[in-house]
Amino acid sequence: MAAHEGHRTYDAVIVGGGHNGLVAAAYLARAGRSVLVLERLDHTGGAAVSTRPFAGVDARLSRYSYLVSLLPSKIVRDLGLTFRIGPRTISSYTPAERAGRPTGLLVGGGETRTREAFARLTGSDREYESWQRFYGMTGRVAERVFPTLTEPLPTRDELRRRVDDDEAWRTLFEEPIGVAIEDRFADDLVRGVVLTDALIGTFADAHDPALPQNRCFLYHVIGGGTGAWDVPVGGMGALTDALAAAARDAGADIATGHEAVRIDTDGRTAEITYRTPDGEGVAGARHVLVNASPQALAELTGDTPPAPAEGAQLKVNMLLKRLPRLRDEAVDPREAFSGTFHIAEGYRQLATAHAQAAAGELPAAPPSEIYCHSLTDPTILGPDLVEQGYQTLTLFGLHTPARLFDRDNDGVREELLKSTLAQLDAHLAEPLADCLATDADGRPCIEAKTPLDLERDLRLPGGNIFHRELSWPYAQEGTGRWGVETRHANVLLCGAGAVRGGGVSGVPGHNAAMAVLEATAG
Repeated sequence: MAAHEGHRTYDAVIVGGGHNGLVAAAYLARAGRSVLVLERLDHTGGAAVSTRPFAGVDARLSRYSYLVSLLPSKIVRDLGLTFRIGPRTISSYTPAERAGRPTGLLVGGGETRTREAFARLTGSDREYESWQRFYGMTGRVAERVFPTLTEPLPTRDELRRRVDDDEAWRTLFEEPIGVAIEDRFADDLVRGVVLTDALIGTFADAHDPALPQNRCFLYHVIGGGTGAWDVPVGGMGALTDALAAAARDAGADIATGHEAVRIDTDGRTAEITYRTPDGEGVAGARHVLVNASPQALAELTGDTPPAPAEGAQLKVNMLLKRLPRLRDEAVDPREAFSGTFHIAEGYRQLATAHAQAAAGELPAAPPSEIYCHSLTDPTILGPDLVEQGYQTLTLFGLHTPARLFDRDNDGVREELLKSTLAQLDAHLAEPLADCLATDADGRPCIEAKTPLDLERDLRLPGGNIFHRELSWPYAQEGTGRWGVETRHANVLLCGAGAVRGGGVSGVPGHNAAMAVLEATAG
């Protein structure tokens, strides 16, 4: 629809139709507010979309965001979403070679199997018992911290009292996560598996004193109060489609192909200038919610933008004719790939890769993790592909900061993809290339995205998937009551760059909507 149809002035105009903007729109419209969503693209969803990236192939992949953990069930219930997640029975598999023989660590499938897998790899129960104690501690923290994400920001002391565990607080909030990992675990591979959750989209060393790795780790272990990462049934687009439907059903207007270019506000009312293929228009609003990066917010309001946070990941989507066989014959590939399949993510390997990238070089052994969506949820594939045994693979590479691609994005992408897949091939009984499907034009079904590609395609500053460094989930100077406030009283940031943003959570959208409803109550 065109934005000038219906209301000329809205209670709330939301800039950006990603999942957080849609959450905010649905909450506000359900509360009886008039809402307009302005989305520059011809579709909603932002980075949480499903697409068919391979020509003539009926495979609908979660192209960018791909797993769900931080989405509160409260939001799903409140908005009446027809959206489901599929649990993964296997948490992870990490292949290794010990004494010249292929082996690995399979976590999941029940306590007995996991204990036996640790003993097979390490020769004793010690590492498994340490694992149980460590994740028992993070689980207790998750139960206490996760519910606070949809409440007004607690102070640091309030959150510490809520956690009520001095050792856990020190481990997660005060000292580098590398200290805890080295104190609790002896095996290099086990240490690496634990550390990976601190490095998703975060370029940091295990002992970085500024603790960006701890903040990343915290968000990866608190989701749902359990830390479980689940598969969105129907692909990530199923979530954003459900959110868009919920917003529309509640009365929100969603205008695609409408790019906001300026926000003028006096703190009480605002005007949002937008551009369409047919020209410019203006929408009035009592509140403006910006579902975009802090840089985009500053550009819209004429403020000085913050420096972009650098992204540091490689995202690869693949379609296979079949899953590859593993060198470790004790593990079924259907189990190994249904969880998170860790590649070149031993503790020392991760440290070496970080040091090499920090020195301006591509890691010699690029670390990455892989999973197969279609094993848990075959609905993303057409019936013919399912019948033929086709499977998807999603790969997420670590320690590849945007600066490495500045000189030649296409060339470095190709070089990095080749070396990343070589690390995987070292643990396979057949080359991955032999398993790749081909599209209608005979090309292999594989695509890779660097941080610079994400910056171009999604307007993520620096290609950072969190919009900026993740924040602690407590109030700090200038964060406001909900963590979405800006220096303009009626302009809120409801994207991943808000406090407690990052990941597919809907939390910033919920919190921005709550801030508006509080401000306009009565």
